[in-house]
Amino acid sequence: MELELVFYNDDLKQQLDNYTITDDQLRFTGHPNEAIAIAKEDPERHPVVAVRHNMITNFFVLHEKNGARLYTNHPHAILLRTFSTDFHQQGKGYARQCLKQLPHFVCTHFPEIEQMVLGVNAENLAAQNLYRQAGFVDEGDRMMGKKGELIIMHYHLDKEGVYR
Repeated sequence: MELELVFYNDDLKQQLDNYTITDDQLRFTGHPNEAIAIAKEDPERHPVVAVRHNMITNFFVLHEKNGARLYTNHPHAILLRTFSTDFHQQGKGYARQCLKQLPHFVCTHFPEIEQMVLGVNAENLAAQNLYRQAGFVDEGDRMMGKKGELIIMHYHLDKEGVYR
């Protein structure tokens, strides 16, 4: 069974309660439960999970409009934030599969979006490499985040979710 990206809903709460994120991971990302609580108050934030065999392997939030504006001037961009992999699922290629499916998912559910953008901590070399392999490009933009300097990476979409 392949990994499937789905919008988080409360039916997935029990599975998310079994999601393990370590203190080392939290140096660079937020906890899914905190991100979900914020998203419930902000309709521009959309929590997404990657599921394989009824188990959540990855979590992230797609943040429309105001969220993306802090990272890019592009009027049709969406921010990928709070990306993580369940600690027990690391090293199995799920993050790579998740990011490979992301462009199509975004184009399907957000057809007006032309660019995905993210901020990755300058000290998080593994994540930078992962995002680069997934097609995100460092165009030289930097900003300070809550947890240090961020490298802003972009992924330009066409209608099929392909990098252009």
